[in-house]
Amino acid sequence: MLALRVEGRVQGVGFRWFVRQRAATLGLVGWVWNAPDGAVELCAAGEAASLAWLRTEIERGPPGAAVERVVVLAPDPTAADRDGFAILRGSERPASAPRARRPDPDARERP
Repeated sequence: MLALRVEGRVQGVGFRWFVRQRAATLGLVGWVWNAPDGAVELCAAGEAASLAWLRTEIERGPPGAAVERVVVLAPDPTAADRDGFAILRGSERPASAPRARRPDPDARERP
């Protein structure tokens, strides 16, 4: 399972749609949403190789985005129960959505 918080210019640039399209193409299930503070958070479940590829794509982001930091979150155990990959609205945030954050030693700061 992969749970990430993506910071930078990631709202208003189609980032959630980008994540959903990539995740669906890779056969992953889960969700993505706009956090109130301007970040994007997501949780995906599936094969390890597909999750690794999704993370690589997220670190690049779609055209118009500027990913500054990627932070690993505690995974949402309900993400694997979804039928597909959903874009959630603020009011749809799962109660078990990631909250406890720990720095990712592999996160790369971007200028």
